[in-house]
Amino acid sequence: MKTNNKSGKIILEVVLVLLSLLFLYPLFLTIINSFKSFSEVMTDVIALPKHITFANYSYVWEFINYPRLFLNNFIITALGLLGIVFVSSIAAYKLARTKTRWSGVIYFLCIMPMLIPFQSIMLTVLQTAKNLNLSESIWGLGLLYWGFGAPLAVFIYHGFVKGIPLEIDESATIDGASGFRLFFSVIFPLLKSVTTTIIIIDVMWIWNDFLLPLLMVNGSPDTKTLTLAAYTFVGQYTSDWQYAMTAMVMAVLPSIVVFIFLQKYIVKGVVAGAVKG
Repeated sequence: MKTNNKSGKIILEVVLVLLSLLFLYPLFLTIINSFKSFSEVMTDVIALPKHITFANYSYVWEFINYPRLFLNNFIITALGLLGIVFVSSIAAYKLARTKTRWSGVIYFLCIMPMLIPFQSIMLTVLQTAKNLNLSESIWGLGLLYWGFGAPLAVFIYHGFVKGIPLEIDESATIDGASGFRLFFSVIFPLLKSVTTTIIIIDVMWIWNDFLLPLLMVNGSPDTKTLTLAAYTFVGQYTSDWQYAMTAMVMAVLPSIVVFIFLQKYIVKGVVAGAVKG
């Protein structure tokens, strides 16, 4: 029995390693081609670069004005995260603590947008954003992420809050805490692990998002994001693939760094939410 279990674990580990390599291979190709010249990329995509040079990176840094676009990404991501965490945590807490016939219906309506493909509503969203003067603005784009990110966040928060004893609320209320004081001073600190999970997931999504920024802020170089800047090197008749690969590496690198350092909190937060829910 022990031999069979050991063999099963080895097979599982081999399969997981192969799957990891399969998913990492496109990233590997992107990185090695970012160090090549145009002729090298067109000659052999999968070959290693003949010479390691950072000329592509220096050119892309200046051409797309990387510091400016990095700031755009930061503002959009930070604004989106603040709204998602603030609105979703309060909504999930209120829905979890309110036991009426309508609370379940409202909760279902809050999480139902997760089932709707963005492509089916993107034209409506774009037209609505134009009517509200939110298009061609990084601040407007950040606000839109509130609506698209809230359903998943409400779902995760709701499951976690249900596991927090109601006696904590009652004790704080007896001590004279108001509704907002109760939430922000007592409940929200207990949501630290699940909040970290939501932040990491949404950073990876918002920072690297392409379609929504393409629709909203692609009209001006001053409002573009890093992923849109990488797309500028791909044209209808000619494409500078070496610069496109370089720009893509520079675009996704910050989010990868965040993920590497905080990945342990993802599993911790999801497991905590599942157990408490």
